[in-house]
Amino acid sequence: MKNTAMFWVMVTTLILVTITIMVLMDFSSNWVFYITVLGQIMVVYMVYKVLTDNYSTSKTFEDFYSDHPMRS
Repeated sequence: MKNTAMFWVMVTTLILVTITIMVLMDFSSNWVFYITVLGQIMVVYMVYKVLTDNYSTSKTFEDFYSDHPMRS
């Protein structure tokens, strides 16, 4: 199954971490600015893809958290 929303989350995270590394390594302000603008556009697109993703689950609020289920 192809999950494009998670792909965009990973790519956007990679871009934003790259910006942080570029700032710490004293890259040119022009490069940091352009990558920051690209990162902001990617954040908006990522949120759109996550919210419009065709994802469904059988879990309900009664199931609590899937990583730490409650005991009955």
